[in-house]
Amino acid sequence: LETVGLRLNQTPPDVSFTKKATGGIKFASTVPLTQLGPEPEKVAMQILREYRVSNADILARQDISVDQLVDVIVGNRLYKPCLYFYNKIDTVTVEEVDQLARMPHSCVGSVHKKFNVKEPLDDDLLKTTMWKYLGLTRIYTKRKGQPPDLADPVVLSKLRKGTTVQSLCMNVSSQMLRDFNFALVWGKSAKHSPQRCGLSHLLADEDVVQIVTKTNSQQKQDKNYQKMVQNFADKYHKKKFEAKKQKQSKLKT
Repeated sequence: LETVGLRLNQTPPDVSFTKKATGGIKFASTVPLTQLGPEPEKVAMQILREYRVSNADILARQDISVDQLVDVIVGNRLYKPCLYFYNKIDTVTVEEVDQLARMPHSCVGSVHKKFNVKEPLDDDLLKTTMWKYLGLTRIYTKRKGQPPDLADPVVLSKLRKGTTVQSLCMNVSSQMLRDFNFALVWGKSAKHSPQRCGLSHLLADEDVVQIVTKTNSQQKQDKNYQKMVQNFADKYHKKKFEAKKQKQSKLKT
């Protein structure tokens, strides 16, 4: 997996790399670079020349290794979480189970004995650990004047679109993101209940969110309001024309 560009249980290096047309190579760091030898800038220059990069800006914000610098320059690496599950622990000794359980990113269990692996709808250690590794967050939505919908949460992921209010709007509807005014949040991420938040507010697991959209007067003040109304009217007339056309074709047949 390493050779094909997959990096398991690793985070992308905190390094900004920008190619330029001219200007040469500029290398800087905000922390001491102990893994690149006594002359980190010289090592970075040599690596960049090997990959035929003559003009670029590099800023390292963490102590990176040579392999991490190469990953940043290549730019096609994928960073994925990985959990190793060891089954059939009921067939080995306690010492072996203890050794496997202490290994990093590992979980032990027995499907046959229902140890750490229970029925699909029951909570167990394996499901809890998988939920944690995937960075999943359950968000309950709420309409104005109604109780929250606790039966069907919106599941957000830190690995994909993030867990902000903006990510929630994108998962529900693009129109909601366009007409967003503010959000009312109840739960762990709120300093008080409810807290009025913007799009950048970071949500926590099992938060309750009510999205408040702009009023008609607020939408009319938008500079793109006329264009938005025209696009909506065009879509409506096009849909109406297609429905009429389909009705006429059915009558002819």
